[in-house]
Amino acid sequence: MKALILVGGFGTRLRPLTLSVPKPLVEFANKPMILHQIEALKAIGVTEVILAINYQPQVMINFLKEYEAKLGIKISCSQEPEPLGTAGPLALAKGKLNDGSGEPFFVLNSDVICEYPLREMIEFHKSHGGEASIMVTKVDEPSKYGVVVMDEESGKVERFVEKPKTYVGNKINAGIYLMNPSVIQRVQLRPTSIEKEVFPQIAAEQNLYAMVSKGFWMDIGQPSDYIKGLRLYLDSLRKRSSPMLATGPHIVGNVLVHETAVIGEGCLIGPDVAIGPSCVVEIGVRLSRCTVMRAVRIKKHACISSSIIGAQSTIGQWARIDNMTVLGEDVQVSDEIYSNGGVVLPHKEIKSSILKPEIVM
Repeated sequence: MKALILVGGFGTRLRPLTLSVPKPLVEFANKPMILHQIEALKAIGVTEVILAINYQPQVMINFLKEYEAKLGIKISCSQEPEPLGTAGPLALAKGKLNDGSGEPFFVLNSDVICEYPLREMIEFHKSHGGEASIMVTKVDEPSKYGVVVMDEESGKVERFVEKPKTYVGNKINAGIYLMNPSVIQRVQLRPTSIEKEVFPQIAAEQNLYAMVSKGFWMDIGQPSDYIKGLRLYLDSLRKRSSPMLATGPHIVGNVLVHETAVIGEGCLIGPDVAIGPSCVVEIGVRLSRCTVMRAVRIKKHACISSSIIGAQSTIGQWARIDNMTVLGEDVQVSDEIYSNGGVVLPHKEIKSSILKPEIVM
């Protein structure tokens, strides 16, 4: 079985993190976000993952070669000469996807994090006999999204309504699809949208079905959703009694600490924190609702909440980082600095406080 992961795009919403690495390689819960997907696909028997790449292809290819051997799964690339949207990549990769077996294949958006009920999706797809299945998730504010209107019993998709003004349903496209090879014949090799062009056509022929995802779901393509997604992911680990979660007198709630990280005395860590490899957290540090990426040094008595700290950065002693601050790679924050929602580009030194949300170039 094969899968196509859509990794095109420049990751503009996650800048400055994506100025150093392509978005799928940005770490989420101590591993590149795309690795969560590849591992889930491998677990249900997918033997080849094809990456539809447009931006920084060589970086992606070099990085994932090591995981190809580690995971024992073939990882190949389909390089777009120009951005092809969400449907064009299917036409570009048709030689890889349609191997003559007639077997359905998965398509995933690269910035979706969830519990990946892929085995259930295969069973669902077999049961209805349609041409394609899409995963949908329930949301509290459907007016912000494109809503999937479906028959509740059969799962048959009736239509799509973009940002409805009046209530038509509360289920939205979750960015995970399972489709028969025949879908590829519907797609032209040009920039085109699977959601706006291909799926409505299949739905009109009563051949598209939707499976409601159980468990959490989040598109982590922007900082506030990334932080929310981390909370949901860690909560999911807690519900499964995962041994990955940290324990100890200095831990509050759900916390992930890489085995190579060093944490000093008198710290209070959590809830909803991920601390990456080779990090050093000095004495008396307070961390909550934040991600600290690899090789970060946090000096004594610093306080970080609701923020993302890029790799190899240093936070000075008694500094306070707050309100969805996002630091790019190798940012040096001086002692006693306050950042209130600052977005700081890589390789910068912050010597004066950022008192209101702003971008530091």
